[in-house]
Amino acid sequence: MADQVIACCSNGLASPISRDDAEALAQLLKAVSDPVRLQLVSIIASSPNGEACACDLTEPVGVSQPTVSHHLKVLTQAGILTREQRGTWAWFSVNPDRLNAISQLFG
Repeated sequence: MADQVIACCSNGLASPISRDDAEALAQLLKAVSDPVRLQLVSIIASSPNGEACACDLTEPVGVSQPTVSHHLKVLTQAGILTREQRGTWAWFSVNPDRLNAISQLFG
């Protein structure tokens, strides 16, 4: 799906896109259309190592741990975040290709 979004939007929306491409792009945009999800992506992307433990994300966004977990799952399913299990905790990092697909839409 990421390839579809990049292919359809490499020059922004200068020309019409197909229904399939529009649906793929809409799914990606829905994943980041929530304020908490945008906060999570920005926190993770700006972390010193470009990654963050789920255990450190509840307080900065001011929502419960189950809510943070839900948002992280949505972002991971959309391919915006990658998840790595380390012992008890899950660590997340940003997938730059997916963020690039979003930025190219408006480029």
